[in-house]
This record gives sequence, C-alpha cells and structure tokens, in this order.
Amino acid sequence: MRDGLAREDLHASVSDPASASMNFLNEVSARFPDAISLAAGRPYEGFHGTDDLHRYLRTYLAHLERLGLDPEQRQRHLLQYGRTNGHLGPLIARMLAQDEGIEVPEQAVMVTTGAQEAMVVALRGLCAGPGDVVLAVEPCYVGFTGAARLLGIEVVPVPETADGLDPETVLAVARAVRAGGRRPRALYLVPNFANPSGASMPVPARRRLLEVAAEADLLVLEDDPYGLFGLDDEPRPALKALDTGQRVVYLGSFAKSCFPGARIGFLVADQSVIDRQGRRTLLAEELSTVKSLLTVNTSPVAQALVGGFLIESGCSLRTALQEKTRFYRRNLRTLLTALEQSFADQPGVRWNAPDGGFFAVVEVPLTADEGLLEISGRDYGVLWTPMSFFHAGDGGRRALRLSCSALEPAQIEEGVRRLAQLVRDRAEPR
Repeated sequence: MRDGLAREDLHASVSDPASASMNFLNEVSARFPDAISLAAGRPYEGFHGTDDLHRYLRTYLAHLERLGLDPEQRQRHLLQYGRTNGHLGPLIARMLAQDEGIEVPEQAVMVTTGAQEAMVVALRGLCAGPGDVVLAVEPCYVGFTGAARLLGIEVVPVPETADGLDPETVLAVARAVRAGGRRPRALYLVPNFANPSGASMPVPARRRLLEVAAEADLLVLEDDPYGLFGLDDEPRPALKALDTGQRVVYLGSFAKSCFPGARIGFLVADQSVIDRQGRRTLLAEELSTVKSLLTVNTSPVAQALVGGFLIESGCSLRTALQEKTRFYRRNLRTLLTALEQSFADQPGVRWNAPDGGFFAVVEVPLTADEGLLEISGRDYGVLWTPMSFFHAGDGGRRALRLSCSALEPAQIEEGVRRLAQLVRDRAEPR
C-alpha cells in the first residue's frame, strides 16, 4: 500500500455506474452554473425559508407539551438518541388515513433518514438468501437500483409501458425468475408520475397488480413521492390503499412535500411476522434492527421539523400543499407547451405527456449521452438527464429526461428553446 490503495480492491459500489452518473450530473452542474437545469428533480426552493425552521420546532414542542411532556422530557425528546423507528408514527399514520385512505397502526410506521434509507432497510430485511432477487420497473430510479447493488442484491428489470407497469408482464417475469431457481422477493415501482418516465398506472391495472403479487408471492415496494402533484384532482389510489392482503410496503418521503434538507422519509410495513413459537410482530418492528445498524435512529430534531409541519397542516398534506400543487401543475403544463412549440416541426422528436409529477421524457434523433450533455451545458446553456442512466442495459440511449420542478416558467421555456436548438444542430442524418 506504499503508493496507495488499488481501486479494484474496493467494493464495486465505489465505482457503481449509477453513482458515477449522478456524480457526473453534479459535476456538470457545478462547471456550468449559468446553464438552465432541466436535470434537477429537486423541489422549488421558494416555498420555505430558514425562519420556518424555528416556527416548526416551536409548533412541535407545543405539541409535546399538550401530550403531557414536562420541559425536561421535551428537551430529552429532541436532543437525545431516540426510538429506532422514530417519534412521528402517530402523525404519519393520521396523515395517511386522511390523505390516502391508508389505515395502518402507528407501530407499522418507521421514520427513516430519507426514503433512501427506507429502500435499504426494506431490501436488506426482505432479501435473506443468495437466491433472493428483487424485480424493478425499468427505467428505474437510480437510488433504488444503486441501493440493491450496494447490498449485493440482483435487480431483475420489468419493462415499463406508457401506462406504467403491465401486471401480466410482472407475472411472466416473476415466473421466469422462479423457474430459474431464484426467489422473486419483491417488486419496486413508482405508480404515480414515475421518476424518470412520468408514467402512471390506471386503477384497474393497480388492482390487477395486487392480484399478481399474491399469485407470484411477491411483496410490492410502492414508492410514492409525487402522488400529490397531479395535473387534476382525479383520485389515484395508492396501491397500499387498495391492499387487502398486506402485500404492499409503502415508502414515503417529505422531501417534496416539506423540504429535502430535513432528510425525513418513512416506511409503512404492517405485514405480520410469525416466529417459530407462533408469536406475531409487525414487519416494521422487525426491520428496526436493520435500521439500528445503519443510523441508530433518525435525527429527532429533523423529525421535529417535519412534525411541526404536519401539525400546522392538520396532518393533511393535500390541504397544506395546494399552493405547491398549483405551482407544479403550472410548470408541467409550461414544459409540455414549450415542447410543442419548440419541437412541433422537428423530425424524429417525440415526448410523453404525463398527468402530473416533475418529469417528462423526450426521444431525440441523436445519442443523448454524457458527451452530448457536456456540449449542451457548455455551448447551449441547458442541462438535462440522459435516460440511459435509468436503464440496466443499453436502453434509453436516444432519450432524455426533463424536470420542471425547480424552475420558474420563463426558465422552462428558455431551457426547452435551447434544447431544441441543440437537437436541430446535432441531429444525426437518417
């Protein structure tokens, strides 16, 4: 080791392609700070300020006082190590019941350090043997596939359609995996306005997917960070709200609804776990051991910030987020209109029209890779995300993801105009 460590001796996750792709995006953004970023999927920064932090803390402390905690107990609640599964279970369970019609006991809720930790905890707890694999929608959020690779768990892709996952395809893939001698343990998907595709599953397909999960003996990992941001008020029931057979583990986050700096996510796992003596516990309680070895517990101070936010909203995000929903609706409509205006006469360019969320996908007549993104940022002043980042194989090479969440409408329009110029200048001859 005289000259340093050999990179090949480090774990494969150090050079994981998904991590490398996200690092590349961050590096490109830093090098071209004046470029309009249609790449970033973060929430708009104008909704909250640092003064809100003090208010949320005061609100939560007043809540603890109403619960009967004396000053010493309130201080300990925020400043000491806390319960592994967190303190917000009652508030989150109330929120889910009001907003989503999801009825679960508070003990089924684990508060995590972002939804990313919830994914790691679920994967590590559920995949117990070398033959256990997880199915995942493709294209797939890189945080999930990266977490699986970090844990050494194989991800088997299930191709997505314009309407999200096809349940019959899920069943076919699960059967093929089992026929090959492996156990398909769980299926990961984002049923509402998925990242990266923007696709949503129709309600009949959601019901059929739960039937398929029972037939294939699958648990469903439902990730739902965008469900509140539809273009309309049409009900889109969460899979967990339709789940009568306890097949769904629900993954949630306050990054988009509150703010990402709090790093608060959660996991809802109300499945019964039975030991050899016949004793029953909830899956969330069993998974607490996994979480305790990752982060010990989620920051009580960060939980208090989100707790104050929930209390101020009456535990209804649908009520609290009306302004944000209007903003994101306007931005998505602006993006789709700008695509129509800038690309209407451009051969070989197609895009989808999601019913909500932060993202749209554009197919282009050229290879949309890191090299083109470099040119785009340097020479055209616009950034986007190659769709190839979200595929395990060679998919998505001629497509890109656009995000409209963090910008003002005028920036979206100018960003799409710049992108259109790039495509016109660089389009490959047919």
